[in-house]
Amino acid sequence: MEIKPFRALRFNEAVVGDAGRCIAPPYDVVNSAQQQRLYEKSQYNIIRITKGITTPADNENNNQYTRAAETFERWQASGALMQDDTDTIYGYVQDFKIGRQNFHRISFVALGKLEEFGRAVKPHEQILTGPLADRLSLVRATKARFGLVFMLYEDPQNVADRAIQKVERQKPLIDFVDDDKVRHRIYSLTDAEDIKAITKMMEGKTCVIADGHHRYTTGLLYAKENPAAKYLVLAFCNTRQPGLVVLATHRVVGGLQNFNPKDLITGLAANFKVTEYSFDSAKTKEAAKKKIFEQMQAEQNKDNNAFGIYTGAGAFYAAVLTDKTAMDSVAGNMSKPWRSLDVAILHKLIIEKLLGINDELLAKGGQIDYVKDNANAVDDIIAKVDSGSKQAAFFLNPPKIQQVQQVAEQGERMPQKSTFFYPKVFTGLTIQKL
Repeated sequence: MEIKPFRALRFNEAVVGDAGRCIAPPYDVVNSAQQQRLYEKSQYNIIRITKGITTPADNENNNQYTRAAETFERWQASGALMQDDTDTIYGYVQDFKIGRQNFHRISFVALGKLEEFGRAVKPHEQILTGPLADRLSLVRATKARFGLVFMLYEDPQNVADRAIQKVERQKPLIDFVDDDKVRHRIYSLTDAEDIKAITKMMEGKTCVIADGHHRYTTGLLYAKENPAAKYLVLAFCNTRQPGLVVLATHRVVGGLQNFNPKDLITGLAANFKVTEYSFDSAKTKEAAKKKIFEQMQAEQNKDNNAFGIYTGAGAFYAAVLTDKTAMDSVAGNMSKPWRSLDVAILHKLIIEKLLGINDELLAKGGQIDYVKDNANAVDDIIAKVDSGSKQAAFFLNPPKIQQVQQVAEQGERMPQKSTFFYPKVFTGLTIQKL
């Protein structure tokens, strides 16, 4: 992996005030309500560029991409965005809590030479054409890259981590806490020896894209149009650190014709052992919910594939795969690591085989919502099923880092929305001007 330092464009607090109010989550996790809140947070919030509000009057000459380009130029002209004057690798530190446990995740931000997927860079997840077209339109209009692609590499020597830990004693370039109470800090790493050591260390590394497949693929496409854009701003995270966390992404199904919950549970018996946890009150419902997640975790610890299922009607279900050869007939030429993924088993043996939602229907969208795990996600999903707006929920364990790496090493991709690396790397921290 070939990397190099760069001079990022960053928000100038002398003009914008609190720069933390200008930073936003990645465009693809921002819904319309959050988009509006970010607009209101600051006239300089980066969401105005990365996911601008559209109007019915938009046309070829006036749309979210032309407005993004105009906004970007205006912010530079006014000094709201200023370019650093020293070649820098940026240390990106995120502090967060899951339950009662505190985590500290270190990444470094640098330019990485764009490589076709293969030896140096490996994807792990499927992508869709719609987001690709959207991101390509934005980079063509602005000639800049605003979001980070989150990359995984492995370094037992912790070369970059140790260099960043040294600069953590300094005052950060930016320090803010987001709406999920994640603290984000950026540090400047300009020592020539440290930069040389990190650059040298990365020469022998293969990286796996953890998050940002569409952004990386957009980079490849744009570099073919503009060879001068052959380097892309990336955030690199060492898999050897305890702060690297993967959470689950659950599935919620709705809009199915002739859906019968009893048929679903009965159909599972062919390949799964199904345990019912019934309830008849709010208190016993909470206990039943807790039991399915306890069983799911226990089964994963034994390397078994297990899911939680909820269709309402007074019961939760835990489904544990009993026939490990069941994937052989539905997974084509996919490797053993791919066939052993919970998410692959769920999609092939349950969502496709029992519910009839195949890859073609998945691509069209509308029948499955992907819900990233957080403090309220499970209860929100249950409420949607109880209200009748959704028909069934499938709860998953998070994949293990080793599984992500194994699938990528096979040159394969996990199903869409298989991983949720928490927290997200935010947008607008280190902008790359092309």
